Amino acid sequence: MCARVGSFPIRTDSRSYLIRYFFSDYKDDGTNVLLDANENAYGPSLDLAPAGSHMTNGTVTSSNLNVNFLRLNRYPDPHQIELKTALCKFRNTHTHSTKDLTPDNLFVGVGSDEAIDVLLRCFCTPGRDKILTCPPTYGMYAVSAQANDVEIVKVPLNTEQAFQLQPEAIKSTLSSDPAIKLVYICSPGNPTANLMSKSDIQQILEHPTWNGIVVLDEAYIDFSPDGSSLAEWVTEWPNLVVMQTLSKAFGMAGIRLGAAFASQQISRLLNNLKAPYNISSPTSALATAALRPENLAIMRSNRAKILEQRARLLEELPKIPRIGRFLGGTASNYLLLEILDKPRNQGGHASNESAMALYERLAETRGVVVRFRGKEVGCEGCLRITVGTSEEVDRLLAETRSILQDLGYDSKTDTSATTSREEEGKETEASDVVA
Repeated sequence: MCARVGSFPIRTDSRSYLIRYFFSDYKDDGTNVLLDANENAYGPSLDLAPAGSHMTNGTVTSSNLNVNFLRLNRYPDPHQIELKTALCKFRNTHTHSTKDLTPDNLFVGVGSDEAIDVLLRCFCTPGRDKILTCPPTYGMYAVSAQANDVEIVKVPLNTEQAFQLQPEAIKSTLSSDPAIKLVYICSPGNPTANLMSKSDIQQILEHPTWNGIVVLDEAYIDFSPDGSSLAEWVTEWPNLVVMQTLSKAFGMAGIRLGAAFASQQISRLLNNLKAPYNISSPTSALATAALRPENLAIMRSNRAKILEQRARLLEELPKIPRIGRFLGGTASNYLLLEILDKPRNQGGHASNESAMALYERLAETRGVVVRFRGKEVGCEGCLRITVGTSEEVDRLLAETRSILQDLGYDSKTDTSATTSREEEGKETEASDVVA
């Protein structure tokens, strides 16, 4: 036997050391109100009534839910045809195309994050190619690009036009840099909650010389007006990929199921790159069940409750002193709003110090967790707040009003225990939390 020479030297210059990737430190202890990750507080879109459930030969059945636990010794279906068929049926609205999506137009993965990553691995050469993003936007595009050694080019959203795309600036950038292979667009925007203009997206798709892919992230599309999804547009535009998930409107973040609609050629490439059995049998069964008509009715009912509470927040939050403007749009299950250093009628301005103070005190002393977004482009002094249940909104409104009254109108008192450098560090770390 060879003698052991020494311990394996872990390289401290590996890319993992260069990637800033934070999760929220605030977790649910059974009493916290979690309004930070844009989850669906009303639960999964499944009929889980215990009175109607039973187990027969290892299969759990609850009304229309059917999961066979005795076959967990077998690998799942690598092609997921039943699930893909259900997803296509749901998205074949013929709003934007007369053509039908088929399972050949689909990649399914472990959340949208797997689709983000596999697209990078498919179309970008590490150390050479680039992607284009439009900040403020979802942080995982940058995280995955850094992990794959792909450079990020940024063309910010237009902060003077409700965070819409700047198609002319994007097209100019694509013309000048052929190394850009992917353009990631989030619609509704995260954290801005606004739908991107279909005509702006079409302008980018029609670029006469750029040879790349437009990736449209529609994670929150089911909170938008009916017919907003452009998924079926992939049958018209071979350079378009549309990503979606069951984590948001369907309330099924725990099963981690995402999808990417694409041309058959792109879909084939993505499926060739994935792990053979990336979707587990329970995930597949639960996702397929969620797409049945009776469970779609539950999703739509829960969505209606969320939209009702969203309207309530839009009405009630501005009544609290030091709450400023809502920025972006209202096409999702979250809102982006400014926190002011003093009331607006006293000349208050959006303040990162005030937003950070409210963010910390809500989480640490009141058990209400939201998301600080003040370091992102055009988001000075902003918090992103997920729309919760009626009871959660009650608590958010009461605790926000109480804390802002306690803080007073001098923003310097909000951070009296920290130096400006410490405050900057806290703001940066809070803003770097992904999701």
